[in-house]
Amino acid sequence: MDITSHIVTTPPRDAATVILLRDTEAGLEVFLMRRAEQSGVLGGAYVFPGGKLDEADLAHAERLLPTLDAEPYRHRLGEPTVSHALAVGLHLAAVREATEECGVQLPLEALVPWSRWITPRQASLMDQRFDTRFFVAALPDQQQAVHDNFETTASEWMTPRAALCRYWAGEFAMAPPQIMSLVHLHRFGSVAQVLGHAQAHPTPTIEPEPFDEEGMRVICYPGDPRHSQPVARLPGPTRLMFRRKRFEPPSGTLEELLNA
Repeated sequence: MDITSHIVTTPPRDAATVILLRDTEAGLEVFLMRRAEQSGVLGGAYVFPGGKLDEADLAHAERLLPTLDAEPYRHRLGEPTVSHALAVGLHLAAVREATEECGVQLPLEALVPWSRWITPRQASLMDQRFDTRFFVAALPDQQQAVHDNFETTASEWMTPRAALCRYWAGEFAMAPPQIMSLVHLHRFGSVAQVLGHAQAHPTPTIEPEPFDEEGMRVICYPGDPRHSQPVARLPGPTRLMFRRKRFEPPSGTLEELLNA
């Protein structure tokens, strides 16, 4: 990964990401995929299934509205001012991306909002901005998740701990939203615990605020002394620092990620 310094002046595009979960003897596992190297967004990095909200998603949502109670979808997002069409459209986009990227068929009601990440104007890793709603969902029975071998070239189920350890060992790259999501998920032992927590707590909105310090990019989160929001929204470090070609917590140790 290489850090960029340009400012993105366009508004963030709506997007949806699905964190697929399953219970195993090893504990809670998440599904991660390696984006194709030529991808314009996080090429080569390990990510959760997801992508941009399409016009077709919104059109599909508009067609569903007369026969669908859309208010629960807006309520679950925790965004009272968002339109019903956008709320349903984001759920539809998440379902579509899960099908397209890993062959999993999810019902709309299986999605539970987990977090919302809004890319800052100084985007650090890309030349676009996104307003991404992260959903958690259990892998349906009798279904398998497999990368599409087009947008994604590899995939694997891992415990959050294993994913963080392998990232730290240099086996693959990850962007901060994935790292911080795994730090959060590492606290839970089962799919039911994750879904229960998501349903019982407001969906946190994370707006990272980057700055450069001694030639190093630092991305801080709510609760950090340098962030405009003084109250933390997530467990784990309140900032990540780009050094040794990866994002690290201030201590420079894996333990700070695992012991959040």
